[in-house]
Amino acid sequence: MSEKIRWGILSTAQINDALLGPIRRARRSELAAVASRNLARAKAYAQKKSIPKAYGSYEELLADPEIDVVYISLPNTLHWEWTVKAAEAGKHVLCEKPLVNTVAEFDKVEAAARANHVTVFEAFMYLHHPQTLKVKEMIRSGQLGDLQLIISWFNFYLPPEDAQNIRLNPHTAGGCLWDVGVYPNSLAIVMSQAGAPVEVWASQIKGETGVDVAMTAQLKFANGVTAQISSGFRSPFRQGVHLVGNKGQVWLSDPWKPGNTGQQASQIVYSTADGAAETIVIPAADPYLCEVEAMEACILDGAEPVVPLSLSRNFLRNILAIYESAASGKIVKL
Repeated sequence: MSEKIRWGILSTAQINDALLGPIRRARRSELAAVASRNLARAKAYAQKKSIPKAYGSYEELLADPEIDVVYISLPNTLHWEWTVKAAEAGKHVLCEKPLVNTVAEFDKVEAAARANHVTVFEAFMYLHHPQTLKVKEMIRSGQLGDLQLIISWFNFYLPPEDAQNIRLNPHTAGGCLWDVGVYPNSLAIVMSQAGAPVEVWASQIKGETGVDVAMTAQLKFANGVTAQISSGFRSPFRQGVHLVGNKGQVWLSDPWKPGNTGQQASQIVYSTADGAAETIVIPAADPYLCEVEAMEACILDGAEPVVPLSLSRNFLRNILAIYESAASGKIVKL
């Protein structure tokens, strides 16, 4: 392999735009190819985005020996299949969240990654950002004392009349929990530093197409931490994270794309039990660039992923438990 990793993109989805610039800016990456199921579409996209090569099938891109890593931005239900195929072709994989929708799919992804000695990780860009890393360190170092409570949420308004939106399609793993709820879910598990919860209770509101348009869950962790997480498509845009310990607390107003994806600094508001407060300024950093650089480090330096598959398994286990509890109205024990 060269001193740069060469990226191929599976699909021409709009979400790609968040990653194309960071791949180009990353010192050890090169944007090399894009694939679509339609060659004309792939060529038009490649010309518009200045991508050197275009393929009319995903298989052709995976067969290209000059591609080292692929970014998968296909619909949710196709993530696991093409992650497995990419791994079997010897490609490293950055896959959009959710990586999979079932435990059986996860087992196949994990087995393919292990058998083919490739790095696969789920695209939770915010987990790579210095703001998130700083909060993790504050918890680990005891600045909050014993962590007691995690509250996190991510909501926006998706009109009911927009029924054709893929986020509302029950056949492609639509629903607010799979779409934006995975962010508060993942944060709760990462910040608790206790693995997956031991108990979950959840409540949902279903929309016109049958998918969840609002989801609220309470999680209990083995170390005594409680998390309250929520997501939805039926309220004005709102996001935030509040972490409470017996000695201090942290408030994040911009947790998922800190500083508007690197355009400005972000802030951590930290206060202590005795009333002291400070604002910790985190210099501007693009979380997507941080994610690309993490993949570079894994492939070229042998670094461990920031989001290893073991962590993604816990994310999945809890999402499935939330859906089970919301459907049954009962507490689910993991």
